[in-house]
Amino acid sequence: MLLKLYPDNPNHREFRQIVEVLKDGGIIIYPTDTVYAIGCDITNNKAIQRIAKLKGTTAEKGNFSLICNSLSNLSEYAKVDNSSFKIMKKNLPGAFTFILPASNNVPKLFKSKKKTVGIRVPDHYIPLRIVEELGNPIMTTSIHDPDEVIEYTTDPELIDEKYKKDVDLIIDGGYGNNTASTIIDCTNGEFEIIRPGIGELIF
Repeated sequence: MLLKLYPDNPNHREFRQIVEVLKDGGIIIYPTDTVYAIGCDITNNKAIQRIAKLKGTTAEKGNFSLICNSLSNLSEYAKVDNSSFKIMKKNLPGAFTFILPASNNVPKLFKSKKKTVGIRVPDHYIPLRIVEELGNPIMTTSIHDPDEVIEYTTDPELIDEKYKKDVDLIIDGGYGNNTASTIIDCTNGEFEIIRPGIGELIF
């Protein structure tokens, strides 16, 4: 199902509908401040495995992150030292994925062997509102395009054509970007940019 959301007039009922899909173990495609992404409730193992299969990987090997709606509950899912928190506070919400040591609250199913987790707080009202309504983070991973020239599909209608049989809900929030987030590794006491993206880090 394709659900169109208007940023100027977001409807509470539509967000409740999205959350019901997630709580029922559904997977959704939604816009972020970078590219369109696919996600699910982090508490639902079957949904996590469905996304991994769709991406052609396993839950343990996939590059999945958590979308949070603020830094306030970050310590529930990641271990953050003072220097990392200061950098994140300066740059979030924004187009960044911060790699941090994972806490025990991160589902073991998709915690990497390094015991790390990617954390995102995107600068986009749709994923932030979804997480707020859901009450916990959603697992997220970017939608890649098999085209060798176009890395990411930006048109929601084309996304719907391709994925409508594989997911439970597609949210049309307008055209997306075609550049992913900047990934910063914060696990070694330093800040290493391991994938440049749309976000420009402020120190």
